[in-house]
Amino acid sequence: MQKSDYKIHIIGAGISGLIAAKVLEDNGYKPTILEASDSVGGRVKSDVIKGYNLDHGFQVLLTAYPAAKKYLDYNKLELQELLPGAVIFKNSKTLTIGDPLRKLSLLIPTLTSGIGSIADKIKILKLNRILKKKSLEAIFESPEKTTLKYLKDFGFSTSMINTFFVPFFSGIFLETTLETSSRMFEFVYKMFGEGYATIPKNGMQAIPNQLKNNLKNTTFNFNYSVLEVKDTAIILKDNTSIETDITIIATQANHLVTNLKTEDKAWKTCDTLYFETLNRTIKKPLIGLVANSNSLINNIFYTNSIATSNSNDKNLVSVTIVKNHQLSEEELIVRIQKELQDYCGISNATFLKRYQIKNALPNLTGLQYELTSSETKLKSTIFLAGDQLLNGSLNAAMIAGERAAMGVIETLNADSI
Repeated sequence: MQKSDYKIHIIGAGISGLIAAKVLEDNGYKPTILEASDSVGGRVKSDVIKGYNLDHGFQVLLTAYPAAKKYLDYNKLELQELLPGAVIFKNSKTLTIGDPLRKLSLLIPTLTSGIGSIADKIKILKLNRILKKKSLEAIFESPEKTTLKYLKDFGFSTSMINTFFVPFFSGIFLETTLETSSRMFEFVYKMFGEGYATIPKNGMQAIPNQLKNNLKNTTFNFNYSVLEVKDTAIILKDNTSIETDITIIATQANHLVTNLKTEDKAWKTCDTLYFETLNRTIKKPLIGLVANSNSLINNIFYTNSIATSNSNDKNLVSVTIVKNHQLSEEELIVRIQKELQDYCGISNATFLKRYQIKNALPNLTGLQYELTSSETKLKSTIFLAGDQLLNGSLNAAMIAGERAAMGVIETLNADSI
């Protein structure tokens, strides 16, 4: 059988599925992607509303991700860099902290912010040096502890942890107590230190769009909801059956495969709300953190603090909520508008859109950086992909997609011998 004759299906047009398709194409195969929604991206999507690009949740691309460097053309994405720091709203004050070694203009604000002691700042320099020398493989082989315990064991003060580390990494890990593995902390911290947090000029949707546009021999079937994956057939929710030789499941697989139905994955959730504002309390491209235990708001970001393709020239602010709450949408909007006024000095915030993201990040333990292609093989004809196999990151999604595709290729090569 010719390579192009194999019926290879990929379920899910997220980052992992798109990378799997790219690797298959590069090796002579012509896969078909089945996507439940009407567009590519999975958890990396954007909408255009009132001329604004609204990402589904505040997200950034860390340019130091090795897999992103391999598969993305940064220049074509027109990446806009955020400054390596943050504005912290605390006790009615606006304080700025950052990495002056990478952006000299952050030196004076950081030194005069009052955030952290001299000892804390020395420890940050020490942590930078340690992680610069530590390989990604070594990070994911290190003994795991919670991020909070890691920071305490490293010697950071309670004030430094509560004022900076907790709000900053809560927004990344999507949990407020820093229970996330220290492996993930070291990985993310290292990636921030070796590159920049960026957002494409056209929003995060530009990333999966670029990956899709790079595919020349892949068929896309949108609005195809899959009910079950069998060895040689895919059953859609309308009970249509699709014949398949090999299937890569690049989405949640537990409800699609019979023997996985008891292995449900836990997911972290978050809310992101967008508001138009009259004033801008953060002028530079810095994330804003609310260091108040009573606040629902974790972080804010003015999307127009960087260059965008927005046709609307008003101020737009994204608000991320990590804490659990039982508020209705109407109650939540009123609460956030009040917090924006009280904590961030943002008045007259006009609500635009809410994204309630139930499956924002996989809640994992035993985090890994890599896996072998054979580890993606569930059955001889079914393979798994997705960041939930490794760690919750775009980098992991790419690696898992690549490994799943290589597993398929190895299996087909072995069968043809």
